[in-house]
Amino acid sequence: MTNTSTIARGGGNPSAPGRRRHSQQRPAKASGLPPKAIPYVLLVPGLLVIAGLLLYPLFQMIVISFQKVGIPQINGKKPATWVGWDNYTKILDNEVFWSSLRNTVVFAVITVTLTLVLGTAVGTLLNKLGKKMSTFVVIGIMSAWAVPPVAQGVIWRWLFDADAGMINWVLNLLPDWLSNLLFGRADWTGEPWLNDAITIYLVLIICVVWASFPFIAVSVLAGLKGIPTELYEAARVDGATPWRIFRKITFPLLKPVFSVLTILSIIWNFKVFSQLYVLMNGPTNREAFNLSMFSFAEAFRSPPKMGTGAAIAVILTLLLLVVTAFYVRQIVKTEEIR
Repeated sequence: MTNTSTIARGGGNPSAPGRRRHSQQRPAKASGLPPKAIPYVLLVPGLLVIAGLLLYPLFQMIVISFQKVGIPQINGKKPATWVGWDNYTKILDNEVFWSSLRNTVVFAVITVTLTLVLGTAVGTLLNKLGKKMSTFVVIGIMSAWAVPPVAQGVIWRWLFDADAGMINWVLNLLPDWLSNLLFGRADWTGEPWLNDAITIYLVLIICVVWASFPFIAVSVLAGLKGIPTELYEAARVDGATPWRIFRKITFPLLKPVFSVLTILSIIWNFKVFSQLYVLMNGPTNREAFNLSMFSFAEAFRSPPKMGTGAAIAVILTLLLLVVTAFYVRQIVKTEEIR
């Protein structure tokens, strides 16, 4: 009788519900850190990696931009000489810098625009395809995005090669009257596409857009999947045209996606180097330099001037920071108004 009453009160059986609840609610052992500090401690390994791979090289680049670093300094025969702002003064007085800046900005504006327009159009079309066909097309276009930048340059340099390129071969297949009507000439044998700065950038734009639009298309497709279909159905019932549907429904709802894609495209296209290097076969045509190529040429072409090359890289970094900060600020203002 006593045992029964004891068990009923939960005192004689260690597995009683009251005892089990008490053991489950027992607080965990203290870690020795305030709870608010734990997230910051967990961020330390990642911050150390970023500091080692990004911040330290950036700091070194800034320091070198204020020094004279040539072959004697590279070989360790002489210490680096502090020259202050001389490297920046030389750059700003150099006409090649201003032509490189112009090429960089114009190329980025054209390429970002074409990439976003083409990627959005392809993403919208993919959203209208069936699941199997959409997956098949996505895999196909993403294969272009997966091609390394150097390989992209090699592919398009071969296509536009003056002697063995497919572009000249295809243009020669056109009827003479059509070729004369479109281009004002009929014979394209040996056309040197990659000798002139304008045609080099024409090929570079095609190369970069070809490799970049798949990422935009897939990102837009992912965003479209999150828009309720009821909105489109209601708009069609009201008689809205496809363009009006895109302008009033799709674009406003995908504006955060477009904002991120625009910022990424600006950063990527301002820093294009590998494709241009391959198309030009090295820093050979100064008229076709962008800031990345100009920095490389100054730093590594004989005689190497590491300080000047680092100063150009610092200017390019600051330019990217200013453009990105301005665009992010506009996005924040727009969101605050909404």
